[in-house]
Amino acid sequence: MIRSSTLGRHAARTAAVLTAAFALAVTMAPLTGTAQAHMIRSSTLGRHAARTAAVLTAAFALAVTMAPLTGTAQAHEAVTGSLSFSGEPGEYISGGQSYAYTPDTTEMFDISGPTSQSGLGATVVTPEGERWALSMSAPYGQKLVAGTTYSNARSWPEAQPEDPQLQFSVTDRYCESGTGSFTISHIAYGPHGYMREIDATFERTCSGSTLPVRGELHARMPEPPAELAIGVQLNTSGTVATRTGEITVGGTTTCNKPARISINVSAYQTQKRTTATGSHENLIVVCEPGSPVPWTTSFPSNIDPTASFQPGAAVLRGLATADDRDYPVSVTDFRSDDITLVRS
Repeated sequence: MIRSSTLGRHAARTAAVLTAAFALAVTMAPLTGTAQAHMIRSSTLGRHAARTAAVLTAAFALAVTMAPLTGTAQAHEAVTGSLSFSGEPGEYISGGQSYAYTPDTTEMFDISGPTSQSGLGATVVTPEGERWALSMSAPYGQKLVAGTTYSNARSWPEAQPEDPQLQFSVTDRYCESGTGSFTISHIAYGPHGYMREIDATFERTCSGSTLPVRGELHARMPEPPAELAIGVQLNTSGTVATRTGEITVGGTTTCNKPARISINVSAYQTQKRTTATGSHENLIVVCEPGSPVPWTTSFPSNIDPTASFQPGAAVLRGLATADDRDYPVSVTDFRSDDITLVRS
């Protein structure tokens, strides 16, 4: 598939990523953990399209074929990388040819791996639309270990839990059955399974053949993004409408990178004969790093409607939660403070 315009390249690359993510998930099952995808792309428009497609399709494919994975697939641009391989005349996957791909010569160079650190995948999409897909994984429940050669590797679904897994294919050439081995020369991770560096060699032979395809994978990713940190602060005073018993309270949130923070706010006030208790759940605050972001909310004693808030001392609590857009994790912060309610 040869593209002759920027729009054509955008559409073809998006389609290639959709197919690649699905195929990668199939060949790497049943890895555990949440996959992250890291990509090298050759243009600003291409990078945007590829990243968007990779995130969406990786999440879908992983949910279908790599259960019980949880979380959302992430995409990050890589810095450098190469995939080279060759086969003897008559070898099916390589067609008996030698190939070498780098970030500068491809539309996409995608490196992915689950948070469990049990496997990795590489997808290379050429300018002509060919998609080369490589996947390697340790036996079920194990992590990939540098300096280890994994022998007698098979493909899913033929592989048993105790078998390492290996698959290598191109758009129109795929053999489900086969054996092989791979060696992890070097591997390094960042937070939550973010794959920073990988050097590996592999050899695979399709069933019914004696001719292997042999290759090497090298990739270097950028420094991992900072992990999300959020904070919730509570104002020490609020107001109460004595006619309705509704209180208005507030505070601020902070974050070290953009985040959509959900705050569950609750308050209680111990009175002579009863306790007024109310809450507002899922108050959304869009946080940007820098200055604290203020928030306010109002609610009556809706947990115990037989009571009503009055001027005086009370206790205010805030539980803030946000998803880290760079990693498949959520972070929280909790605060509980004594406050004073005054008549509005």
